[in-house]
Amino acid sequence: MQGTMAKVVLLDIAGVLYDGDHLIDGALCAVSQLRESKLPIRFLTNSTRQPKRLIFEKLAAFKITNDKSEIITPAEVACVWPRQKGYSPHLLVHPDLIEDFLETPSGRPVAVVVGDAGLHFTYERLNAAFRILMDGAPLIALAANRVFRDSDGELSMDVGAFVKALEYSSAKSAFLLGKPSPDFFLAGAHSMNLELSEVVMIGDDAESDISGALVAGAAAGILTQTGKYHPGDENRFDPGPTLLVADVAEAVGSVLTKVP
Repeated sequence: MQGTMAKVVLLDIAGVLYDGDHLIDGALCAVSQLRESKLPIRFLTNSTRQPKRLIFEKLAAFKITNDKSEIITPAEVACVWPRQKGYSPHLLVHPDLIEDFLETPSGRPVAVVVGDAGLHFTYERLNAAFRILMDGAPLIALAANRVFRDSDGELSMDVGAFVKALEYSSAKSAFLLGKPSPDFFLAGAHSMNLELSEVVMIGDDAESDISGALVAGAAAGILTQTGKYHPGDENRFDPGPTLLVADVAEAVGSVLTKVP
């Protein structure tokens, strides 16, 4: 990571800080080192099955953060988008996520909002969303990840395949709010009044976390060999990671060597 000077660190959560209910070795120490160095942190997650409340409670239980504002989720960005654009959301999401949308406006033209609904991706719900799209509604994707590391330790299909199905059927392109959308990375940087050129992104997803951040303009992207990482991921996408490391502890160690 020669020549890269970070002013802020963006951290993915699942697969980088914890796997399931287990904190990844060295994660707590790594975050503590960042705080001691006075580097600001934001936690950027593409998780769309859980509301922000539960994500915060889990990170707080691990003693990772006690500040809910440090966490940025696609759902909270999606609550701002309809208000700004004049839409009410038609939600194709997991029932647990609905609480994040309770204050979104109603009685407006509808936009279809798709998150990872898991077992709730039924044909009936997908077809209902398709019909709304065919009536003229825009398609909003909270994320477009291919896979995620499931609770059983294996990879499972993520929301991206379902977004593609709706795009194909409706002949519409989804407006992406989560990673790898440049706007999502910008939200992390701008929340601290910084630019992406001052940001280092640390994540386990070579496509959404790392390549996405670099395309958006981040100073560096560090790929951890934890979580959903599969050998060879570092060579699958362009641009590839600035650095490939074993885990978040090694990633933070590399960042801190560049901080005066």
